[in-house]
Amino acid sequence: MHKFTASRLRFPTLSLLALALSACAVGPEFVRPTTQTSAAFARADASVGADTSPVDLLEFWRGFEDAQLTALVETALAENHYLKIALARYDQANALLRGAKFDQFPTVTANAEAAHALSSADQAPGLTRAQRDGERYSAGIAASWELDLFGRIRRGVEASRADAAASAADLQAVQVAVVGEVARTYVELRGLQERLRVAQENAGTQRETLRLVDTRVNAGRGTGFDTARVRAQLEATQARVPALEGAVAVALHRLAVLTGRPPAALIADFTPQRALPSLPARLDPGTPGDVLRRRPDVVAAEYRLHAATARIGVATADLFPRFTLGGLLGTQAIDSSALFEGGSATHLVALGIDWSFLDLGRVNARIAAADAQAVGELANYRKTVLLALEDTENALVRYAYARREDAHLDRAAIDSAEAARLARLRFDAGAADLLEVLDAERTRLQAQDAFADARTRSIVGAIGVYKALAGGWPGTLPLREPIAGR
Repeated sequence: MHKFTASRLRFPTLSLLALALSACAVGPEFVRPTTQTSAAFARADASVGADTSPVDLLEFWRGFEDAQLTALVETALAENHYLKIALARYDQANALLRGAKFDQFPTVTANAEAAHALSSADQAPGLTRAQRDGERYSAGIAASWELDLFGRIRRGVEASRADAAASAADLQAVQVAVVGEVARTYVELRGLQERLRVAQENAGTQRETLRLVDTRVNAGRGTGFDTARVRAQLEATQARVPALEGAVAVALHRLAVLTGRPPAALIADFTPQRALPSLPARLDPGTPGDVLRRRPDVVAAEYRLHAATARIGVATADLFPRFTLGGLLGTQAIDSSALFEGGSATHLVALGIDWSFLDLGRVNARIAAADAQAVGELANYRKTVLLALEDTENALVRYAYARREDAHLDRAAIDSAEAARLARLRFDAGAADLLEVLDAERTRLQAQDAFADARTRSIVGAIGVYKALAGGWPGTLPLREPIAGR
């Protein structure tokens, strides 16, 4: 009796010891890498215009005040297949995290067995066949629990939690990319339509010029040379139309697929020409530190470094023994009616020890591999930080210079239209020849087309800045699990 009591007391003592050691986890603790950044972007002067509040980054597309753009973005957020793939991977990572957390608790199983057995005469000498033939019934509940004395399981959970957080950041990065692509393609569509309108309008003007020249030739006040020159310019202008119409069709197909629809789905609704969205009054890029904290690609790289660091602890824990506490409560009988009676009860309590000290070569190899992975993830994090800063600086540069070009070409388009109007008046009054009119009309077409292209690139540049600043995810996708340290 004394021996049985002592045996029963050993396991609570062992459990208390496990709890006391549970705060110990081998392997390095994750420390967020420090990043040296400047106080401001070198091209922060790209914030132009009146000193007004900047458009909200999270839903920047609303600042363009275009209902069709807003509708396209909202549809893409709900139906885009790249986002659905990223969301599925996010859910997969969270499912793996839940599975890893179950390793912290006992594994409980139940089993039952009914068997008929005949022992051989050699196994039971001296017994008759009837004595060697019998039935056996059993049922029980078993439990096993790895005592996480050295933190192997906890490091595994930590790694899975960081993986889930990285997957969430990947989802946010895809959302930023999709929103930016939808907005950029829509603006390019409207820009192409504006250039198409300019070409068609100029072609109409040149047809009228051709009609007037034909009238003069028929009246004996011109030559076939004049007609040929005007017709050549008209044909050159009309040649712009097919290329622009093809580019418009391609943009419509891209928008449809981005919103999860067949390529031809948007033709009827978006073929009618509409004006380009308005430029934002001001763009405020903030500081490089703000951008790095906000960019999901940087966040994902940090969490992957965290996961790799935790896996060093998982590998290091194999240098130490694993303790497993197991137990069984059951019943066994040779007759099913005797199950669960007092004499049929059985139980087992056991402590298992597994130690790979004889396999240190493989353990050390796994530790070295985990170390190398962490080194690689650290380099990847630093690379991602630099690329994020470069992306933002480049976006600011493109936007700043596109706005300057835009301003000059706006003035050029206005002046060239006025010059063409005056040239036509001079020609009608007989104070200018046909060549002056044709040259003015050609200059007007080039200036108006260049301005439409520059204005498109200015708005696309603004979208590029918003994308670089990680604008485009409204924060509707919270992490399933809280992540310490952020």
